[in-house]
Amino acid sequence: MTAPGRPLTRRAFVTGACAAGCFAVAGCASGGTEPTQARSGPVRIPVGDVPVGGGVILAADQVVVTQPEPGVFLAFSAVCTHDGCLVSSIRNGRIVCGCHGSSFSVTDGSVVRNPAQQPLPRRTVEVAGDTLTVAAATGPS
Repeated sequence: MTAPGRPLTRRAFVTGACAAGCFAVAGCASGGTEPTQARSGPVRIPVGDVPVGGGVILAADQVVVTQPEPGVFLAFSAVCTHDGCLVSSIRNGRIVCGCHGSSFSVTDGSVVRNPAQQPLPRRTVEVAGDTLTVAAATGPS
């Protein structure tokens, strides 16, 4: 730290820059979740658990289930296509990744906000009565 009116030394500048970089990295790391191995097999969820215009994130299964319109159910991988973090929330019609701020549409998984460049991969979802069944992932998400 320098006193007012004194020039900033190289050492003070480098120390401050390094500290800022550490805080930035820590901030990015705290915003999302690193994915673990997804459970295998189909995922079942009650229809009533998926709000219209939004959705739910099933982190243990690495899947997002959305209902963009009444009775229309879609499923996507919950692994962000930017850096592999799990998406962290669904708000305002967007599936949001807390790691770096990417967001995706609840209607088709397309990128709404970068840095992600690729959409979330689709998963097959079937409705049977009051239960949704999302097929197990067939390959890397």
